[in-house]
Amino acid sequence: MPIGIIESLDHEGRGIARQDGKAIFVDGALPGETVEYASFRRKPSYELAHLVEVRKPSPARVTPRCPHFGVCGGCAMQHMEPSAQVAAKQRVLEDSLWHIGRVRPETVLPPIQGEPWGYRHRARLGVRKVEKKGGMLIGFHEKRSSYIADIRTCPILVPQVSALLVPLRELIGGLSIADRLPQVEIAVGEACTALVLRILQPLTGADERRLREFADRHGIVFYLQPKGPDSAVRFHPLPGPRLSYTLPEFGLDMEFRPTDFTQVNHAVNRVLVGRALRLLDPRPGERIADMFCGLGNFTLPIARSGARVVGIEGSPVLVRRGEASAAANCLAERVEFGVANLFDCTGESLARLGRFDKMLIDPPREGAIELVKALGDDAPGRIVYVSCNPATLARDAAVLVSVKGYRFVSAGAVNMFPHTAHVESIAVFERP
Repeated sequence: MPIGIIESLDHEGRGIARQDGKAIFVDGALPGETVEYASFRRKPSYELAHLVEVRKPSPARVTPRCPHFGVCGGCAMQHMEPSAQVAAKQRVLEDSLWHIGRVRPETVLPPIQGEPWGYRHRARLGVRKVEKKGGMLIGFHEKRSSYIADIRTCPILVPQVSALLVPLRELIGGLSIADRLPQVEIAVGEACTALVLRILQPLTGADERRLREFADRHGIVFYLQPKGPDSAVRFHPLPGPRLSYTLPEFGLDMEFRPTDFTQVNHAVNRVLVGRALRLLDPRPGERIADMFCGLGNFTLPIARSGARVVGIEGSPVLVRRGEASAAANCLAERVEFGVANLFDCTGESLARLGRFDKMLIDPPREGAIELVKALGDDAPGRIVYVSCNPATLARDAAVLVSVKGYRFVSAGAVNMFPHTAHVESIAVFERP
């Protein structure tokens, strides 16, 4: 078996060694370690490999807390001490900015991090009936596989949801449509926990009784989703608390549906919103754009500052949710929402929105390249960019700096998903 010295981690949390000019990506290896590995895929410029033995361990190596780690694909870095994970993600961010965008921030912000366990308030779990594995399986997919991992506990889910995994298996296994229920979506709010069952055929009366009894016994709310996400309807109990999350620093309560996009980590989201607002520094009298605004996670805090905000989002459903939250939080007079596909943004379409003093951008993984290319001579003086993909942030930052003339003031990592390789970040750009 070949032996290599791990230099760093890649964007999927794999250790990188180099042999004869070729990069070797080793699952489960950490920077600084000397490891024995076995390659399972060979290409001219790289190899993918399994870890066989750690000859010299890293001081950051720890025993994974989850008994399913290594099989379940939900986590990639539980074998690494949490603070070392954050440092590795900061390095991934900085490396991406330089190697992809050829840009570096003037200041590196301290990373945003929170509790590494029990943080996940949202999850989409696969469901499959597999008799030879004991019946129902509910969980994340196995690593590099379409199979459902056989998990009975999950320390990254909020504890009350992890405790439901085994009872939920038993419940679904007893339904008449056990083999026609492929997915459970979980959403935890301030006052209730919702489970959305994706059903491919109707429930029987006996099935419905089982769901009602389970919901009452475990204090959860069931939704049924017969088609796409918008078809999800509350099943039981019908009265009672609705899903919401709070931003206490801004006195906000944000109601949402269980299939709406919201951040999985409520505690880190609160810190992120606070930092974004301090970096943006909205002031009364300013007109500010919140691009890819969703249901208003940043829009409403900006409005709370006294500025006027225009929130632009591609989903009409989320825009309606944002308008309702603005009204419920007494901010409707300072907020204007609009529906637009920002991936098709042009200079003309952006100009029709009017001039903005500042802008916040929070795009999906694809980034915001058409938006930043559309910025004209009257572009905002300051842009705060919240990213969930270092590669597309680097690409967009290169345009902002090299083409649009912005200074790259600062950037830092956000550990929204501890124990995964997912890197979120926040960056600030200013016009001279």
